[in-house]
Amino acid sequence: MNKKIFILNFIFINLLKQTNLNYFIMTNLMFLSSSVAKMLPNDYVGFTFFIGSMAMMAASAFFFLSLTQFDKKWRTSVLVSGLITFIAAVHYFYMRDYWNAFQESPTFFRYVDWVLTVPLMCLEFYLILKVAGAKQSLLWKMIFYSIVMLITGYFGETIFSDQAALWGFISGIAYFLIVYEIWLGEAAKLAKAAGGDVLASHKILCWFVLVGWAIYPLGYMLGTDGWYTSFLGKGSVDVAYNIADAINKIGFGLVIYNLAVKSTSNEKA
Repeated sequence: MNKKIFILNFIFINLLKQTNLNYFIMTNLMFLSSSVAKMLPNDYVGFTFFIGSMAMMAASAFFFLSLTQFDKKWRTSVLVSGLITFIAAVHYFYMRDYWNAFQESPTFFRYVDWVLTVPLMCLEFYLILKVAGAKQSLLWKMIFYSIVMLITGYFGETIFSDQAALWGFISGIAYFLIVYEIWLGEAAKLAKAAGGDVLASHKILCWFVLVGWAIYPLGYMLGTDGWYTSFLGKGSVDVAYNIADAINKIGFGLVIYNLAVKSTSNEKA
């Protein structure tokens, strides 16, 4: 199967069929049966793609079905959590099939996933900090940093791979600007002003970004050539990426869900 045809087919089908949930479910159930039959026992990458897609879809169902128990104040936050895992699940279905077809890292699909879900994860910070007076300028600043981080990372891994170190450096600066913003910047100050459960949840999300997201720059360096190759070497990190995606995206959602539950309970008490 030609890789360009595979990618174009992915884009075309999603544009035409993204509103048809039944089509999506039936198509991916057929993919599921064929992929499992062809998966080798030692194909750990394929296995984590399969587990990742199912875990993300299960988390989406959980978040969506829990929406009715929250008032409007928290419903949007939980909805966004569901959208993050649902978007990831859709892409993981396609990444699994791409891996099975070519035995190559599905870089294109992974970055499409990230460019949609990472800004939504930044949105979660804004939504929980609105109680402390967070302004939209904070939201757009964090989304801008995340887009720069991802686009430059994609350039370094694909289009300008001969300058991977340079593009990775730019991407890293954007990442650390996000880290600074949530740990020491405006977002951190708003979280302290909010206090209580909001502050506690904000700190947990901060650790997800600092520790959980740190595997992505490491994966970038292992998958590209640069000054770091001499001591890090080269290698495939799809298994680590897949595990990190599941932990970070589902974990983000569970933190938001827990905050919504606690806040709703306190308001009723």
